[in-house]
Amino acid sequence: MEQKKYNFDQIIDRHHTSCLKYDMMGCNFGREDLMPLWIADMDFASPDFVFEALRKRMEHPVLGYTFGSDSYFEAIQQWLLKHYSITARKEELHFIPGIVAGIAFTLQAFTKENDAVLIMTPVYPPFSLLPNHGKRELRCNKLKTVSGQFAIDFEDLDKQLKGTKVLILCNPHNPGGRVWSPEELKGIAQLCAKHHVLVISDEIHADLTLPPHRHTSFPTCCKEAEALSITFMAPSKTFNIAGMASSVAYVPNPELRKAFYGYIDGYELANGNVFAYTAAEAAFRHGEEWLRQALEYLQGNIDYAIESLHRHLPMVNVMRPQASFLLWMDFKATGLCHDEVKKRLLSDAHLALNDGTTFGGDDYACCFRMNIGCPRSVLEEALQRLYAAFSDK
Repeated sequence: MEQKKYNFDQIIDRHHTSCLKYDMMGCNFGREDLMPLWIADMDFASPDFVFEALRKRMEHPVLGYTFGSDSYFEAIQQWLLKHYSITARKEELHFIPGIVAGIAFTLQAFTKENDAVLIMTPVYPPFSLLPNHGKRELRCNKLKTVSGQFAIDFEDLDKQLKGTKVLILCNPHNPGGRVWSPEELKGIAQLCAKHHVLVISDEIHADLTLPPHRHTSFPTCCKEAEALSITFMAPSKTFNIAGMASSVAYVPNPELRKAFYGYIDGYELANGNVFAYTAAEAAFRHGEEWLRQALEYLQGNIDYAIESLHRHLPMVNVMRPQASFLLWMDFKATGLCHDEVKKRLLSDAHLALNDGTTFGGDDYACCFRMNIGCPRSVLEEALQRLYAAFSDK
């Protein structure tokens, strides 16, 4: 049977749909006349098979209390086995209403005020915001740059882990798109075992790993990792259904699982809704071909953007992502200060990009993250705006 060809070139107007990426630009950037290339969801149509499942569920006239069915968990189990060689029992999995919420639940369950939480910067801003809000001590292991990619400073990591309660790991990495190797993950696990540190592995970008790279789920890298980790995954980035707030936790260690699932169930923190379960099951059960085509399109966007930037704005250092649809861009070689780069992006290029300083402070001044999960024509226009704004460089 001929496979359906999905149209990722389609322009979809997302304004006035309570869309955070578009309808909250004024609140976040102080102006509305920007091309939004910031928050990490894609501008592609969510898959048809997800909508079909939602429509079918809507044919039933009652939207009452619900739960994760055996069919829902079976879809997740099959996906994990096929993609990551994880043989997960149903009791090892738990619905979570979003990975950021899951990280917050974990910090509440296993730490108290003034306990140390370690992150590896630059990294997704909630990794620092959640510990700070909870009055935890925030520690940072600064990533190195080696051959144009982020790399782990294991010597510093060993020092920072002493006295730490929890490490929040971004696997694959956001904003750099780095796919950590099994050896690197094993190194992290062994150090965390040495220092008795719990690892939260955020693997929301795992399914978007770009060939030929292969994602290794943290708990599968070694026995130490399996024993000390809580792993979060989701179909939200993969299938562009972040608004469903549908994620899943995987905890193979029975003692850790009892403590964590007991906490979230005791406080009823992780009950799903009808559509979250329905959308996730459909995505995991029918999403192989859609994802294959999406990855192919994203790889084309990445290749186009990096080649174009090298040609027209070579002083901007762009990190090639090994996963997902985010470009980490360093403007330091332009000679402009952070505020001037930001001003040109907003006022001259009319582009809304994520400010690098939100990923780890002033160490990342003059860095910005660009979301290229959009139709090629949108990306082309964005780059032309960028070149015009920095035409004197």
